Amino acid sequence: MEVQLEKVYVAVGSDLQDGFATLEWALRKWNSHSTSIVIIHATNIISNDFVYTPFGKLPASSVSDEKLGVLRKYEEDKTNKLLSKYMAFCGKVKAEILKIEKHDEPIHKVIIDLISGVHITKLVLGMTFLKSSAGRSKSAISGSFYVHRNKPEFCELFIVCGGKLVFLREENDGLMEDDQGVMVARTRGKPSFKGWFGKMFAESPTSHHTHGSSTSSTIADSLNSLNQWENSVDEIENYFQQLLSLNLDEQDCEDENNPTEQEMPENSDSDVSGAEKFGALKIKLEEAHETIQLKRKEAKDHVERHGRAEWAICLSTRRAEELEVHINEEISNRIDIRKELDASKEQIYEVRSDVEESKSRLRSLLELQTELSKKLQLSSLSRSRVEAQLENVAIARAEMVREIEELRRQRDVLQRRIEFCREKEAIGTASRLSELICSYREYTPEVIKLATDDFSEHLRMKTGGDLTNVFKGRINHATVAIKMVNSAKGLSQEAFQIEVKLLNRIRHSHIVAVIGFCSELRCMVFEYMHNGSLRDMLFSSHRNSRRRDCALRWHDRVRIAAEVCSALAFLHLNEPRPIFHGSLNASNILLDRNMVAKIHGLRLTPSHEEQDMRSDVRAFGLLVLQLLTGRNWSGLVEEAMAMDRGALIQVLDEIAGEWPLDLAEELAVIAMRCVCINMDLRMGTIMGELNELRKKADDIVARTGCKVGSDEGAHMEDTNVVVPGVFICPIFQEVMKNPHVAADGFSYELEAIEEWLGTGHDTSPMTNLRLRHKQLTPNHTLRSLIQDWLNKRSTSPS
Repeated sequence: MEVQLEKVYVAVGSDLQDGFATLEWALRKWNSHSTSIVIIHATNIISNDFVYTPFGKLPASSVSDEKLGVLRKYEEDKTNKLLSKYMAFCGKVKAEILKIEKHDEPIHKVIIDLISGVHITKLVLGMTFLKSSAGRSKSAISGSFYVHRNKPEFCELFIVCGGKLVFLREENDGLMEDDQGVMVARTRGKPSFKGWFGKMFAESPTSHHTHGSSTSSTIADSLNSLNQWENSVDEIENYFQQLLSLNLDEQDCEDENNPTEQEMPENSDSDVSGAEKFGALKIKLEEAHETIQLKRKEAKDHVERHGRAEWAICLSTRRAEELEVHINEEISNRIDIRKELDASKEQIYEVRSDVEESKSRLRSLLELQTELSKKLQLSSLSRSRVEAQLENVAIARAEMVREIEELRRQRDVLQRRIEFCREKEAIGTASRLSELICSYREYTPEVIKLATDDFSEHLRMKTGGDLTNVFKGRINHATVAIKMVNSAKGLSQEAFQIEVKLLNRIRHSHIVAVIGFCSELRCMVFEYMHNGSLRDMLFSSHRNSRRRDCALRWHDRVRIAAEVCSALAFLHLNEPRPIFHGSLNASNILLDRNMVAKIHGLRLTPSHEEQDMRSDVRAFGLLVLQLLTGRNWSGLVEEAMAMDRGALIQVLDEIAGEWPLDLAEELAVIAMRCVCINMDLRMGTIMGELNELRKKADDIVARTGCKVGSDEGAHMEDTNVVVPGVFICPIFQEVMKNPHVAADGFSYELEAIEEWLGTGHDTSPMTNLRLRHKQLTPNHTLRSLIQDWLNKRSTSPS
């Protein structure tokens, strides 16, 4: 069964040293008892009404919420650190913490309530506890008397000040003395001479730690002198009390020196006598004070000298013992050394005989050495010549290494510049294109004419069957396609505006985006598709003469089919009513710089829904067959429907590379389902099947590591082949053949920049800032790099 420990409550304040002294007194007093310590501490509470700051108690409204939280956190951390030190000071004695929150009620009243509420039987009250809580020493003393008077009978109160127990005496209006009878504090009443005299001995010489025997003559003399002066203090105290009984204090003398007019003649002799007595007493007191201070200093010096002497004796004794140990060790070491010396002498005798024998051998060796020295000189000469040659080789090698490192550094700098320019160009082009695409707007005729060089013939791209003319132009430093609507089309201004707005609302990643329009010129501005139409890529007349690696690979054809399908599905699922293309073919599928397919040429005419949807699905099936075979003739559908798997392999486009047969067969099945008249298919269903087929193609490419995407054509438009950005002309967006540097620091194709300057421009095509001059400088370095890059591409395997 666990023994119930008696609890001793110790109230400590924020003064750490005084708190340690109070705890030490309590631990020392109850050291032999089975007790536990309960540390009582009053904490500052940062309430919503007021806060405690270094400037005192302030209203909480004067401090912000953030600072109020910081003050709460600071006070809590400060209190926790202080209490952890108190807990650590208690050591192995069981201890716990009891926090008291400060409120407007005085702390001594809180203590009385705590004694009754917790039933405290033993309370050790530190003076700093009341002082830190009350704020003034006088209030702390009054609080001590309040607790002493109002505590319950069952509570034992111990008041500790500076680590000493003090006693409260209420005669003379409240007196506080320590266990030696010295007054520590008082609330009111006349000053005690003994207390004043006790302040002169606040640091008693006997409190110093001394060493050695208590029978020392120096200690005896010091104690005798202190006892004599203690007796003198008692005598002076008695004498002073007699004077007080005769009412000979300074205040009475002053009253007697100022008598009324009626008492002056009668009491003049007694006034003189009282003043003389008081003066003599004051002189004696001053002499006694000086003598006491002198004797006290002498006794203190005696004790200090004795302490130093005792310390020196202890040190000398310890040193003597250490020396004795060292001497014994030295004697044993000498005996061992003597034995070793005798053994060494015998060894030396043997060595001497060996030395004599060695001398005879040495003479013969010296003769041999002379002969070898001559040979060594010859070898040294040969070695010097070889070292000279090696040094020259090392110097040449070091020079070569330096040149190689310099070349590498130049190469790295050039590569970094190329990468930087490429990233800058890519970011600039993307931002300009994004700005154009997202900022749909109406352009003025002047802007359109400036972009197309007043509809120059060399910028005309094609003449479509729908009576439209398309021009290549540049708006805001970005290449665009400008489509002129022929007046023969018969569109009214209102119908043109409706068509433009409808096309602008159709936004999809695989539908050519409308950038803007010009109502006056009846033209629409589209994003520029750098690699032209799918028809040109599949059915070019130069198909047989171009390199096989310049065509669309089978993986790209599967991807293009999936991209076109996603765009058609988007149109068919449009709300509130579907949109149908109506004329889907390879000519209306355009390829951008990255060979991404986007459909073009939407016919926004009244549709018959089911019939138009079947037309789009059939046209898509025919397009997939063209991607598989690379053929374009009227009997393709009928011929494909009659094919089996073996016949299909025979008609696959060989320029697309080696098709995975299972994948090609699945793609052909999807195409035949689309062109079949009796099948009822939706583009959403077809899109799901094509996405699965595309994932299979990606897995095959990743597994086999075959080349993805086609190489670029004659104008290097495909970015699947990494083209450094600095090689591309900012105006033509093609690999430069004759690069020249303009005044803005950018390199352009000579034909492009001359055309730009020849049309009256005096600003930079890249920065739109005014050019300082119109002189052009050939960039031979860049031209050489482009030629090297082209040569490496032409010699690399497909």
